[in-house]
Amino acid sequence: MPQITSQAAAGAGLDWPDADAVSGRPEDRRERKKQRTRDSLIDAAMGLFAAKGYDGTTVREITDAVDVSERTFFRYFASKEDLVLSFVRDGLTAFAEALMARPAEEDPLTAARNAFGDSLRLRAGAEPAPSYLSVVELIESTPVLVAAYLRYVHDHDDELAQILAQREGIDPATDRRPQVLAAVIGALVFLANRDWRDGDDQSPEAMAAAFDAYAGEVVAALTGPWTAP
Repeated sequence: MPQITSQAAAGAGLDWPDADAVSGRPEDRRERKKQRTRDSLIDAAMGLFAAKGYDGTTVREITDAVDVSERTFFRYFASKEDLVLSFVRDGLTAFAEALMARPAEEDPLTAARNAFGDSLRLRAGAEPAPSYLSVVELIESTPVLVAAYLRYVHDHDDELAQILAQREGIDPATDRRPQVLAAVIGALVFLANRDWRDGDDQSPEAMAAAFDAYAGEVVAALTGPWTAP
């Protein structure tokens, strides 16, 4: 179906709102303001964590840096820990959406490899790579955050398995393969994060390449036999 532009609609005498009018709707402005506030809280928190340490930073200091109330902070995050883990949640959501969008003819591992790259490229447009890197370093250097991260991953293991099962049309209650692959994907992300963090190239493409390199060894590692390269 051909696209009807606002100019063409106006020429035909149709009442068609233009993009500027739509983007200026009160609800759109409210959402943009909420997103700016959330981003400002995250930026302020990460700057303070870097300067004073996670344990040495209070919620009050974060809100003072943004000039908002503590009540406003708690509208967005349950705690400092929740703020840091929001990066993990956003990453899992982006990966899940990308995985469901992959072509049905791709096998599960291939779909996961491609979806990981897709989700990184999508997030790169909204979140600079150094921010993600700083979160990885913060979590790994803060025992309470390591524990929170592991708890979060454990509590959400089933979500990825459910998505894999849905995509492949199988029942995860009777088929163990989705749980196995979900666990493998979690391990691949951990390994890729480590290599990417320690490397010279901190671009999203380098992170995707690290994940893909490890994913490419899964079949050989599981089936063997192993031979020296």
